[in-house]
Amino acid sequence: MTAPRITVNGTEAPISPAAPHTTALDFLRERGLTGTKEGCAEGECGACAILVARPGTNEPTDWVAVNACLLPAAALDGQEVVTSEGLATAGASGTPGTLHPVQEGMAVRGGSQCGYCTPGFVCSMAAEYYRPDRCAHPDPAGGTDPEHGPNGFDLHALSGNLCRCTGYRPIRDAAFAVGAPADEDPLARRREQSPPVAVATEYVRGGSAFLRRNTLGETLRLLRERPDAVVVAGSTDWGVEVNIRARRADCVIAVDRLPELRELRVGSDAIEIGAALTLTEIERRLDGRVPLLAELFPQFASRLIRNGATLGGNLGTGSPIGDSPPVLLALEASVVLADADGERQVPLAEYFTGYRQSVRRHGELIRAVRVPLPLSPVAAFHKIAKRRFDDISSVAVAFALDVEDGIVRRARIGLGGVAATPIRALTTEEALEGRPWTAETVEAAARVLRAEGTPMNDQRASAAYRSAMLGQSLVKLYAQTTEAVSS
Repeated sequence: MTAPRITVNGTEAPISPAAPHTTALDFLRERGLTGTKEGCAEGECGACAILVARPGTNEPTDWVAVNACLLPAAALDGQEVVTSEGLATAGASGTPGTLHPVQEGMAVRGGSQCGYCTPGFVCSMAAEYYRPDRCAHPDPAGGTDPEHGPNGFDLHALSGNLCRCTGYRPIRDAAFAVGAPADEDPLARRREQSPPVAVATEYVRGGSAFLRRNTLGETLRLLRERPDAVVVAGSTDWGVEVNIRARRADCVIAVDRLPELRELRVGSDAIEIGAALTLTEIERRLDGRVPLLAELFPQFASRLIRNGATLGGNLGTGSPIGDSPPVLLALEASVVLADADGERQVPLAEYFTGYRQSVRRHGELIRAVRVPLPLSPVAAFHKIAKRRFDDISSVAVAFALDVEDGIVRRARIGLGGVAATPIRALTTEEALEGRPWTAETVEAAARVLRAEGTPMNDQRASAAYRSAMLGQSLVKLYAQTTEAVSS
């Protein structure tokens, strides 16, 4: 193994002497790249956004925006990073001092005042600028909506970036005005080349270690030797622990680049999703094939977080307010657990055993999530939160129903935020199955649903509110399905 290094704005930089827990944000700032800012240290403000070259969906390489405040610098060993400073020379004409098109758009349209958030906005905007399948609508007047520009720009790309003084309209105007990358744009040409190869990493300093192996087998043997290790993929959860709670680990093992955890297979009876695929990668590769997941993705945190977060990580934390477990419970998904001795498959409904606890044993990894086919035709995900996007759920409800000839033949309902673990609403499912899909049935089942779980009072919502929202979500689902039928 060679000494860990990161290519930053085209120049290799050694990670040493940074500590293994040092974030990419601090690593970059210590090298004078102070455009990368710390605003929240939780991945909520986007001031720290940078671009990373990752395996592409439609091209060999994608430029992906991530939160530098959450990602350990060691996790970028062998990778390529571009900061806001690097965009000016690497992404336009290549002439020093020349603004990148997204930087120029922000300047011309008044998208920056104090400038603190601007570098992060610029990096998130650049990732969308370089998205290979972004294309202008042939009919700019009629082919857009408030969240998609005539140039194909998806405003959700900026959902993880906050601005306190400028206001979002000039930023949106700048995003909707950018054109396509020029043919000579170096970063656009980089998309056509192979992504950086994932390298094995062994970075030990000050008694702490950051380790990455090349294969799943090697990683599982390492886990058996180091059962105390913290396992990370996108580090969107662990990064918060490091920053806000000053957590440190003697050993961190990265699994985000393991090929065995990055496969997506669509079979005749199931879809298998690798545990280390990011939510963005899953969203783009499934392309709406699983409607319930397609509803989940835009409501899961922000694009910056989804560019790093994984299903394996979301399930591995065992949080009762994670957004993916209710959806996967409604889909009757299973998790594939692997250790050095082999694999086993566990239904997700039997996976959680207590608050942030599961049946996963020491030395086991979540290798994949399996969603059985066929899918239920009536499906919806309702997230109740204080903000429309980029917020933590007060209550999350996922529905998957088979309704044939007006009768509910099968019902699966996943709930989050109403118990110590994500749960299935088994009593409500029983109240629906075999009964007509009518307002009377729904109202009776909604009363049952309000009593599911053991909701509590906290800063996000009262127990009474959570219970009320459970019942209301079923009423909303019925209204949505009858509207669809009548239209």
